[in-house]
Amino acid sequence: MPKNQNPPTVSDAGPYEGVTGVYTIDTVHSTIGLSVRHAMISNVRGRFEAFEGLLKLDGVRPERSEAHVSIQTASLDTGVADRDAHLTGPDFLDSSTFPLMTFSSTRVVPVGDGEFRLDGKLKIKDIELPITLNVEFGGAGRDAYGVNRVGFEGRATLKRSDWGLTWNAALEAGGVLVGDKVTLILDISAVQADQAAA
Repeated sequence: MPKNQNPPTVSDAGPYEGVTGVYTIDTVHSTIGLSVRHAMISNVRGRFEAFEGLLKLDGVRPERSEAHVSIQTASLDTGVADRDAHLTGPDFLDSSTFPLMTFSSTRVVPVGDGEFRLDGKLKIKDIELPITLNVEFGGAGRDAYGVNRVGFEGRATLKRSDWGLTWNAALEAGGVLVGDKVTLILDISAVQADQAAA
């Protein structure tokens, strides 16, 4: 980032004008996770430990902004090694054959009060389908190291069966072991790239 570049701020010309630029996701300070119903009574939560992403933000016309994210499917961590091996194996993500899961935005729609609808395409294994994330702008500013940052929180709900992830097991008491509905949860911190390099 050029030293003479001002930090992103809320300006009189528009509430997001100061955030215009190219940003890379800071994976150390970001989380991409999921939650799914287990045994019909509780939720299992996990997070992907390896991912990268690029945000192209237009603060004047937010609808022109873009988001692109790539996730290493083998990096899923739910806290139980055997379960992680199953989820990243052939019954689910099949990480050895499909090492990456990707998202690319197709449209950004401001809905007011710092909230946006982010439409895009999510590719899991060899199936790419549309998905919508509800995103909230968390703020922008320069951190203690002089780095310009922006933050966003996002959430989306999908049916894993739409992407061919259909494995399940019936329970004796009725119902199934793994729910079909999956909630994706994102907490993103991104740092502004050097504009000369971008």
